[in-house]
Amino acid sequence: MFVAQLLTAVGFSIFVPFLPLYIDDLGSTTGTSIELLAALAYSGQALTMMLISPVWGSLADRLGRKLMVVRAMFGGALVLLLLAFVTSGEQVVIVRTIQGLITGTVAAANALVAAEAPRRQVGYAMGLLQMGLFVGISVGPLLGGVMADAFGYYAVFYITSGLLALGGLLVLVGAQEHAERADDRDDPSREGFLVKWRRVLATPGVKIAYLLRFMAQLGRTSILPYAPLFVATLMPPDALVNTMTGLVIGSVMVTTSISGAFLGRLSDRIGQRKIVVVATLAAGLLYVPQSLVGEAWQLVALQAIVGIALGGVIPIISALLANYTTIGEEGSVYGLDNSINSGARVVAPMLGSAVVTLFGLRAVFVSTAVVFLIAGWMALRYLPETSPTESAHEQSNA
Repeated sequence: MFVAQLLTAVGFSIFVPFLPLYIDDLGSTTGTSIELLAALAYSGQALTMMLISPVWGSLADRLGRKLMVVRAMFGGALVLLLLAFVTSGEQVVIVRTIQGLITGTVAAANALVAAEAPRRQVGYAMGLLQMGLFVGISVGPLLGGVMADAFGYYAVFYITSGLLALGGLLVLVGAQEHAERADDRDDPSREGFLVKWRRVLATPGVKIAYLLRFMAQLGRTSILPYAPLFVATLMPPDALVNTMTGLVIGSVMVTTSISGAFLGRLSDRIGQRKIVVVATLAAGLLYVPQSLVGEAWQLVALQAIVGIALGGVIPIISALLANYTTIGEEGSVYGLDNSINSGARVVAPMLGSAVVTLFGLRAVFVSTAVVFLIAGWMALRYLPETSPTESAHEQSNA
């Protein structure tokens, strides 16, 4: 699962540095502004994923979590291949919107690993899985930027499709699923979607964990659409902006992946709550100086440093969700989690756009800092001191 997550993360992130530029190159057939089409390409995919993810998650508990991973990876390979054949910015938006309905590899992988890993080691397991995700995301933008500058945009989509297909094949052949499904249990456990979602949301600690997830994703994602534009202001006109943007995005992902595995193991020993509180507050403080940089290399360095803190936020919230909830509900838990993630990605471009319009590009780093500082305060104030891991485990085996 680590390797499959790595491959698909590279595939999905490889076109991140140039997607707005690709839309600009294709142009519009309806007269719609390129800026609006670029925003819709991000938000449309996030919106459809937000709506469908809980359904895929519940089906994972019922039909099998491995099946959902394979479905998402092979489906993503097919849909992203279509981006090589589009002829307008509007078609990019349509394909990206369909992508949100079909994919969801991260949520599916989280559910499978959380169901298979021992609860006492779930922090390390989720950290390792997130390491695969963020190593892939760190390599992808840099690889995509270099390939786009060297060979053009179309070649990149053939690569991304192939990587997703390879990841799906690896899971299909190599991954084994031992955890029970709802259909393997007695009838009382085979509940409808809404019943399962209500029970998950009623579990102590889950709502605040989901809120922290939303805020962390909101802060991180509000920067992404404007990173190429900000990097361009720090470089001479003839510089390789795509490649440097890939370095900026990739640097934070590298350090997030490394610290995620280390802090995940540490959180199993000292508790996930402590790690989340400290890491979230640290991330908020570390985003502030990014608004003051004068050269691109400074932004790369500061992004790498903030990534260390993010490694204690993103995977550890996943571990908290596993510990707060009952064994056998992983699909529903991480389906809702992915929906909340996607909801943040719908809101983030609008938040970023408002901040940039009112205060300029540099202000988006300050707004991200504020979001993380508020999230850190909420984690300190409202996250439960201890998780109900043992009781949930006992209930699931009673």
